[in-house]
Amino acid sequence: MSAPEHILAGETGYDRVLGLTLPGRDARGRAVRLGPTLDTILSAHAYPPAIRHLLAEALVVTALIGSLLKDGDGQLTMQAQSSNGVVDLLVCDYRGGELRGYVRHDADRLTALGPNPSLFALFGAGAYLAITFDLATTGQRYQGIVPLEGGSLTEACEAYFVQSEQVPTLIRIGVRFDGQGAVAGGLLVQHLADGEVGRERLHVRLDHAEWEHVAALAGSTRHEELVDPDLSLEALIWRLFHDESEVRVEPFGAISRGCRCTIEHYDSVLGKFPEADRAEMRNEAGKIVVDCAFCSKLFEIEA
Repeated sequence: MSAPEHILAGETGYDRVLGLTLPGRDARGRAVRLGPTLDTILSAHAYPPAIRHLLAEALVVTALIGSLLKDGDGQLTMQAQSSNGVVDLLVCDYRGGELRGYVRHDADRLTALGPNPSLFALFGAGAYLAITFDLATTGQRYQGIVPLEGGSLTEACEAYFVQSEQVPTLIRIGVRFDGQGAVAGGLLVQHLADGEVGRERLHVRLDHAEWEHVAALAGSTRHEELVDPDLSLEALIWRLFHDESEVRVEPFGAISRGCRCTIEHYDSVLGKFPEADRAEMRNEAGKIVVDCAFCSKLFEIEA
């Protein structure tokens, strides 16, 4: 069986998400490859290499999970936090194709860890991972919190889906930095209950022959494939699943850096504070300066 012409040509480049469904296996997934958007987010701060890699991985995972939301105005927020780690806060969110992220860390303690610190070295004991789904159409919020454990942030997210959602999930991430900029790609596949492909929050058996088959194929994805600009996401999916009876792909919209900081937004937020509190916030020029951690910009508010 040969690949269709549009698969070989490839239609999905950087900063886009591709949806994947295997109806015969009761599985769904997402593939993503970030390029210029990733560079823009990382450039907001002078992150050292280990933190750049961690944030790049987190942004890909956030885009993969966030794009699962059927609510176009809904938001997915992923937060990893520790009380005394070298990294005490990592937060990313995804809403309608807009992606942003930020890492707060102790630069001096990070230097002492060497060039390739482990996830445990970065966050320490007692760290946790929280994933929050905010559904705009219903106003509902779902949140799951699990210990931040495993060899990588990706492994911790896989554990989240098993523990909090009871949905078998496999995630593969690749990150590359070179003279031409940052590239990061990812693949997520999930097993759903029989006959319920496309549903969002399902509880299924964790041992299932169909899932084991899909996981074996998806798990063969190589790091190089995820970051290869000459291999489209369509071609990658075809390479993995071309022997299946039916493979459905659905290109989604573009991904962009989505920091939502504006003077109007902060003015609205500050307006909710009592005048006495706002008076304490003002500087000598009578303005309140707000520092956005996501985009590293200062906003002077006449409050």
